[in-house]
Amino acid sequence: MIILPAIDLKDGKCVRLRQGRAEDVTVYSDDPVVQARKWLEQGARQLHVVDLDGAFQGEPKHAEVIARIVKAVGIPVEVGGGLRTDAHIESLLQAGVARAIIGTRALESLDALAALVRRFGDAIAVGVDARDGFVQVKGWVETTQTRATDLAKRVESAGVRTIIYTDTATDGMLGGPNLTAMCQMCGAVSCDIIASGGVSFPEHVTALKALGCANLIGAIVGKALYDGKTTLAAMKAAAGG
Repeated sequence: MIILPAIDLKDGKCVRLRQGRAEDVTVYSDDPVVQARKWLEQGARQLHVVDLDGAFQGEPKHAEVIARIVKAVGIPVEVGGGLRTDAHIESLLQAGVARAIIGTRALESLDALAALVRRFGDAIAVGVDARDGFVQVKGWVETTQTRATDLAKRVESAGVRTIIYTDTATDGMLGGPNLTAMCQMCGAVSCDIIASGGVSFPEHVTALKALGCANLIGAIVGKALYDGKTTLAAMKAAAGG
C-alpha cells in the first residue's frame, strides 16, 4: 500500500479543512512547494494535491503552484479540484501531473468521462466523495441521491482504473477511516481504490490492510501528519514500504 501525503491548496497556501468545510480551515504552510519538498525528503513516493478553491469555484485556481510542485518533487502527483473541462485536464497533464482526478463531472456525464479515458488513459482518475454512502459534489457542498458504490460501478464501466474514495464525514477528524464503507467500495469494483478520510495513525493503515481487499492500493494522509500526530515513516512502515 502506498501512503500519499495530502497538499490542499487554498488562497495559495497549504491548508486542511475539517470535513471539507471552507470556513473551518487551518493554514499549515504559506509555501506549498516547500511543503511538497518536505514530504519528498521524508520518503513520499506520490503526492495527492487538491485545489480547494478550484473545487468550490468550478475551475482550477492553482495551476501555477501545482506546476511548480510537480517540477520540484519529481515523483507522481495526482491532482483534483475544479476540473470541469477537457482544457483544464489537458493543461494539468501537460504540466506533468500524473493523474487528473475528476469529481463532479464524472457524475454529470459518463459519456464525457469515457471520452477522457480514451484520450488520456490511466491519467484519468475519479474521486468518489460520499457521506452516509451518498455522493457529494461541488466541493462537498451538495449531496446527491446517487450511492457511492453505484457511481463507482459506472465509472469503472467507462474505463476508469483508479478511484479515490473519500468518506467526507471522517475527513480531517483523526478518528480513523470508515472501514465498512471502504470494504463495500472495494467489493463493488475491481479497479484500484485509494482510501481517503480519517486515515491518521499506523493502526488505521493496519486496519485497512486487514480488510483483505486486493484493489485497495493506497491511502491519503493529511491532518495527522501536519499536526505531528504521526510521521510519514510510521505510516509507510504500517503500509509495508
